[in-house]
Amino acid sequence: MSTESEGIVRIPAGGVELEGALAVPDDAPGIVLFAHGSGSSRHSPRNNYVAGVLREHGVGTLLFDLLTEAEDVDRATRFDVDLLTERLLAATAWLRGREEAADRRLGFFGSSTGAAAALRAAAESPDVAAVVSRGGRVDMAAESLADVEAATLFVVGGADYQVLELNREAYDVLTCEKELHVVEGAGHLFEGSGQLEEVAEVAADWFAAHLAG
Repeated sequence: MSTESEGIVRIPAGGVELEGALAVPDDAPGIVLFAHGSGSSRHSPRNNYVAGVLREHGVGTLLFDLLTEAEDVDRATRFDVDLLTERLLAATAWLRGREEAADRRLGFFGSSTGAAAALRAAAESPDVAAVVSRGGRVDMAAESLADVEAATLFVVGGADYQVLELNREAYDVLTCEKELHVVEGAGHLFEGSGQLEEVAEVAADWFAAHLAG
């Protein structure tokens, strides 16, 4: 049975400090950084559920706040994808310097606007091995899609019609290894029975496969 190191961490990012939770099973092939959507935080119950399933599959996780409490009050800041991308890149650079990340590959899991930040950051980080977007506002990363080299999985609800169409358009632009997984009947928040579980399982399988290389 594998053991796991876990702890609260503080991540320096452009003059601010972001709080996070880093948990890495001893035999983890890689670590996934979570980029949450607008109005959410590292305490997001959906992302925490997905992170737990990833760890059950042996993958490490870093959940952290992309914004400080003061910044998160401003709706405009919540949708500042340039800033969110900078914060994710800063957290990635910080994690690379940690002992827990030594010889481990990195991945991104992004939700809604956080998925746009994940794709933009992946386009600037050729060593990031895999990206999963859950209900992603991938249109907000349109100018970066062609530069993404990481294996990329889009997971979208079948009843999230507008976002599904945006994901289909973005999927066609991607030139990396890619897959589009539609959770039938699900809306944007995957609140129906078994829907979030399906998201977590396909994400865990994707990361387990692509971080193991």
